[in-house]
Amino acid sequence: MQALAFPTFSFTTKSSENKRFILDPIRKKFVLLTPEEWVRQHVIQDLRDKGISKTRLSIEKQFEVMGQQKRFDVVVAGANASIALLVECKAPEIPITQATFDQIARYQLALNATYLMVTNGLHHIYCQIDYDKQAYHFMPDFPLKGLAL
Repeated sequence: MQALAFPTFSFTTKSSENKRFILDPIRKKFVLLTPEEWVRQHVIQDLRDKGISKTRLSIEKQFEVMGQQKRFDVVVAGANASIALLVECKAPEIPITQATFDQIARYQLALNATYLMVTNGLHHIYCQIDYDKQAYHFMPDFPLKGLAL
């Protein structure tokens, strides 16, 4: 798999029927190793290395937005059942565009996260939601302090 703009991590993989799988430590199972999954697993490991406990992470859960079933990539739970961080992962060959950001913004309508992260593994975009001013504040780095560890 392609090198990404994350630290180097060690992953457990296996092959079966000419397909590769990667162990997801949160879902506690092997999942098909697609380019998007490669990015997702790097995000998970990066969050873990930054001190986020496994118990605060949710991976690929279904939810409803405006009557439609959607699935988020990664969520970090905050205090009082809130969502501190919502992450949208794309495969490295998928550029992060306005459409990509619009997707996570739609998810945000239902999930009300404090921070958003969009990544294709090569480029990461972080922002904080200002609910009072109804604005996004883009940030150059990971919003770790706001996740209330």
